Amino acid sequence: MIRARAPVRIDFAGGWTDVALFAQDTPGAVINAAISIYSYASIRPMDRAESDGSRVRIYSADFDQFVEAEDIKKLEYDGHVDLVKAAVRHLGIDRAAYIVTRSDAPAGSGLGTSAAMGVSLIGALSRFTAKNFLSYEVAEMASQIEREELGILGGKQDHYASALGGINFMEFHSERVRFAQIRVPSHTLFELEKHLVLCYTGKSRLSGNIHEKVREAYLGQDPTARTAIENLKSITRSMKEALLKGDLDSFARLLTENWTNQKALHPSVTNPQIEDLFRVAFEHGAAGGKACGAGGGGCIVFLSKPDQEHHLRKALEAAGVRILDFVLDHHGLAVEATES
Repeated sequence: MIRARAPVRIDFAGGWTDVALFAQDTPGAVINAAISIYSYASIRPMDRAESDGSRVRIYSADFDQFVEAEDIKKLEYDGHVDLVKAAVRHLGIDRAAYIVTRSDAPAGSGLGTSAAMGVSLIGALSRFTAKNFLSYEVAEMASQIEREELGILGGKQDHYASALGGINFMEFHSERVRFAQIRVPSHTLFELEKHLVLCYTGKSRLSGNIHEKVREAYLGQDPTARTAIENLKSITRSMKEALLKGDLDSFARLLTENWTNQKALHPSVTNPQIEDLFRVAFEHGAAGGKACGAGGGGCIVFLSKPDQEHHLRKALEAAGVRILDFVLDHHGLAVEATES
């Protein structure tokens, strides 16, 4: 039995600028952190009697969907566990296999769950087929599968965060990625884990729809969208300096500044529920915050003022959202082989 897990991420600054379209004229820049909310993939061989002629069986615990095929080439993309099918077709399997997937994150969370699942699947399948990849190779492969095989719009930051773990600064030069872990002072890491509050709005968002709208605005030479993209890049570089210095006051301010520029990309990035949650948060101890991922729903991350996180959590729960507990994940993709 091969088991793999990969963490999702919180994007602190620069999201959108990891998309190749937005990183052509000037490099994109992102800061994100892998967290202890995971996507899991397990794979085990099936003997002839169990397989009953099937080459692959796939079960998604999140969607309670079951798929099987006698030939991996016959796995068709039809909206049912397509990411798993694409990973199997990309890497291949040399014996009959049963694959099970599950994620801790709620649907449409904006935390890069599908990327984490892709990274986890590649980790499990590579061990199952005795292929070896470096972390960045896993990230690139997972991104390639989503964008080229499945036609999913998006950038690469999610895949790199899941594969690498830690808090990372990433630069994007069109399709090329440069990355380095930010060596945040230990006391700052402690303060971050204590005071970061992650909540799920309960509203799953379709990031592909928002990506398409922002893309159209950018290609249509919308000056507001184009200025916002460049501002996001600048904010990220300022946040890198703040984290290296352990300056969480500036970090909080930059979170909110990032959110202001996210919203300038397109009106669909926010909605009345999200705006009301920000109002509640800043009235009950938040120092800064932003929506995760594309926005429009999913998760919001806030940094509370010192020792105010309990007030912030209670106020957000009273406003009807779910608090997601986590710590930072410093390991990224993990793969283990067991006897059962």
